[in-house]
Amino acid sequence: MAMDLKEIENCIKEAMPDAIVEIQDLAGDGNHYSATVTSSQFSGKSKIEQHKMVYNSLKGRMGNELHALAIKTKES
Repeated sequence: MAMDLKEIENCIKEAMPDAIVEIQDLAGDGNHYSATVTSSQFSGKSKIEQHKMVYNSLKGRMGNELHALAIKTKES
């Protein structure tokens, strides 16, 4: 079963409570999303480390319930 927008947002905010999360359903199919995540926790981290933080917040759902997620990260 696919994840919905709110579920993705909740997972990210659970791991990064200060995060501002904007999610778009790219294809309208509930499987292809884009997320822009802004958090102070990204400070001093490389883009790769920032993206890993977002993927880790999804607790192994990436590639399973969540088929595709394009990530943009920003420091707040």
